[in-house]
Amino acid sequence: MKRLYLWLRELSLTQQLMTIVFLVISLFAIFMFTFLSPQIDVFTENEMYRMLHSSQESLVYYLDAYPNSFPKDKQQADVTGIIQGLYNPYEDDFLFFNDYPVSLALRQEIKMHCLDTYETTKDYSFQNINNAAGSEKEKVLYSMTRLKSGNFLVSLMPSAYEIQFRRLLVNNIVNINIFIAGILFFLLTIWVASLIHPLNLIRAYINKIKNDEPANLNVNRRDEIGEVAEALRAMDQQLQKQNREKQEMIQNISHDLKTPIATIKSYGESIKDGIYPYGTLEKSIDVIIEHADRLEKKVRSLIALNKMGYLLDECEEGDHLLMCEVIDKVLLSLKVIRPEITFETDVEKDVYFHGDEDPWRIVVENLVDNALRYAKTTIQIRLHQNELVVMNDGSTISEERLSKLFKPYEKGTNGQFGLGLSIVYKVVTTYGYKVEAENLQDGVAFVIYKEVSKKELRELNKEKKKENREKNRETRRLKKGDNHEAENLSKQ
Repeated sequence: MKRLYLWLRELSLTQQLMTIVFLVISLFAIFMFTFLSPQIDVFTENEMYRMLHSSQESLVYYLDAYPNSFPKDKQQADVTGIIQGLYNPYEDDFLFFNDYPVSLALRQEIKMHCLDTYETTKDYSFQNINNAAGSEKEKVLYSMTRLKSGNFLVSLMPSAYEIQFRRLLVNNIVNINIFIAGILFFLLTIWVASLIHPLNLIRAYINKIKNDEPANLNVNRRDEIGEVAEALRAMDQQLQKQNREKQEMIQNISHDLKTPIATIKSYGESIKDGIYPYGTLEKSIDVIIEHADRLEKKVRSLIALNKMGYLLDECEEGDHLLMCEVIDKVLLSLKVIRPEITFETDVEKDVYFHGDEDPWRIVVENLVDNALRYAKTTIQIRLHQNELVVMNDGSTISEERLSKLFKPYEKGTNGQFGLGLSIVYKVVTTYGYKVEAENLQDGVAFVIYKEVSKKELRELNKEKKKENREKNRETRRLKKGDNHEAENLSKQ
């Protein structure tokens, strides 16, 4: 079966269709000869007996009224080949019409069946009876009915008509099945053709995209092939968009790197020639160092962005990173940048996030550094279960820029490189969180959150209720202790 499956996989759709049709025809032939043919034999024989019974019905009434005689119109074999005859058991006499040759063996068998006591019609078959030529053997079906006179009406049907009837029945069945199979084959051929054509269009479309050629895919279908075509068109549009963004990003990076490099080079050449562009040697070297620092930050940001692009969530399941410690480390190093800014924190001490410390530290550093560039007087940091918020009281962001903030090289009004928020987005999404920026009445907030399922929410509520009960117990215990101490003091 496995080899057959592998072989079918190598065939085209048309070849698969032909193979399936051949297998269906073969299975039908096997079914015809192993199961249907015996059923046809049984049906044919039952039909022959039914015809014998039908031929006797009108004769029984007549013969009961006129024993030992047939009606004139029944003294010939009818078109079905049924031979009618009478047997008188009292005189041991047979009367068959149309000179049908009844062998002695068949006559003896009929006599033997006359000894049976019955009131209804009985059916029998007789083998190995010689035909008129006396050279071949055949099968004879016959039915016997006891008349009121005690005689027996015997109706015989030679096998020739049975064979003819069976052949006609089989031919009709085969012809009907061939007709149905032909229609199905025609419909399947049309159906396969309707599949092959759009698939060929899709293949040509993919080849053009691969060769970076202009491509257009016109497949107007609403089935799975249409969905695939729509997905390919969307993929092509996304690839083109990414290529444009990539080109823009390369141009922006080239421009940002070119400026400090040109400044460093020109200042270095001037100092080499004994000219100090910024007045003194020390001030000119400070400019070189400043631009070198800017260049170092840009390169470091690019390296971080590339590194985060390959970041994988390989951490142990669950939340194990204590975020309050990460926030404390970041604030300790960044507060000195703008000492005039007030930091307001609402940080829960027992909040854990999923992920490694280094990526999350870069996230917090980038958000706080971004807030420091825009804040006027205050930066607020809130940390609660599954949520981290960094807010500043700077100017709001336009709706158009809000939708592009987390894309690489999208700079804000006072932005430096346009990479910080892109790194934030990559880390946050890798660890299963979401990040959004929203305008406040007097500032901007960046919110990192994790969508919690109902089951997890119920567990969190249970934990909070348990903590509240423990706090209430501790509070009551402390109050009892204070009251007890006050009583002791009053007694003294």
